Amino acid sequence: MSPRRSVADTLETRQRILDRSLAIASAEGLEGLTIGRLAAELGMSKAGLLGHFGTKEALQLAVVDQAAEVFLREVPRKVKQMPSGLPRLIDVCEAWVSYLEREVLPGGCFFTAATAEFDGRSGRVRDALAGMNALWRRDLRIHIRRAVSDGELKPDTDVEQLIYEILGVMLALNHFLQLEHDSAAPRRARQALKRLLTK
Repeated sequence: MSPRRSVADTLETRQRILDRSLAIASAEGLEGLTIGRLAAELGMSKAGLLGHFGTKEALQLAVVDQAAEVFLREVPRKVKQMPSGLPRLIDVCEAWVSYLEREVLPGGCFFTAATAEFDGRSGRVRDALAGMNALWRRDLRIHIRRAVSDGELKPDTDVEQLIYEILGVMLALNHFLQLEHDSAAPRRARQALKRLLTK
């Protein structure tokens, strides 16, 4: 086998591990990832699987990165052509609702589940989750401030409060979809966001 093919095979195997790990973690949490289970489901040895990551924590951190990549693809990158400010903010929120509504991941929002799992802990996984959440709030903050400066939102808009309420709507949407299986939840989320983002 050529070195190039060997590298490609290694990367392909690593991606298979990450895809399966993310599906499990979105539904059962990061602690639901066990090397034995993954190895059995993927037809690998435990040693072979560990060879790609080294430790369970390294695997968990890689899954956080993979989840972030899926979210970026499904939400902000889908609307990057929209003008900044309120149009982008509205489209970002719609893409976010659609992402949850379409059940891109079997357990709904990975970050909602993982944050609840790790929010009272310390360590690298908790810090990675907090960092991803901080980056997303920063992006929302940029869109909201631009909307205010362009006169698309009221000049006295409390930016941090609006971020808090948008996040609250999305947390509620994930809850009602995942726990209640409420098919009306996306419509309710869209109504709530419309009220929040109307001048």
